[in-house]
Amino acid sequence: MSFDFDLLVRFAPLLLSGFLITVVICFFAGIVAMIVGLIVSLGLLSKFALLRWLCRIYVEVMRGTPILIVLFLMYYGGPSFGLTLSAETVGIFGMGLYGGGYFAEIFRSGFQSIPIGQIEAARMLGIGKSAIIWRIRIPQMLTLILPPLTNQMILLVKESAVLSIITVAELTKNTTQMVNETFATLEPYLAAAILYWILIEGIALLGATIEKRVKH
Repeated sequence: MSFDFDLLVRFAPLLLSGFLITVVICFFAGIVAMIVGLIVSLGLLSKFALLRWLCRIYVEVMRGTPILIVLFLMYYGGPSFGLTLSAETVGIFGMGLYGGGYFAEIFRSGFQSIPIGQIEAARMLGIGKSAIIWRIRIPQMLTLILPPLTNQMILLVKESAVLSIITVAELTKNTTQMVNETFATLEPYLAAAILYWILIEGIALLGATIEKRVKH
């Protein structure tokens, strides 16, 4: 059995196209997840019991439901409620909402790790609530949560492989198409593994770089 490099050259455009779609979807899904996670984390720390309860339900539902079920409900169940979205849009918002449940807990733990004395001192100086959040709590929180945040983003990228099931032409789906057309398995899946590894190592390197700069 020999490794066929010509096969990879011939299908390189297909694999790279899937890789690019994976990058784009994960990028926007990550943004959605962080925004949702930040908002929900503030809800979890709210003084209003009802808001805390609703945010806790959201977190537990997202963490207790497989991502594939979330995608199926949005993609196949959405039209029943008049919500018809493209597979790519479902991928972005489905993964974003799913990841938001995990990011919310990361943000919450980061907020709670900040000494309460700093918050009280800021209030005594007359600093408003929004300024305390953006100028005191979030900057300090970032130095603490960047490692778990980076790790969760890596897990989200790995989860993106299931998007092929709802017809998103991302890396896994295009790799499967290559396998079906060539009946080869080694070359396509090895190429896909390398491309995923490059993407994940890029995220890890970016996270480490940001963490180093934030600490200094």
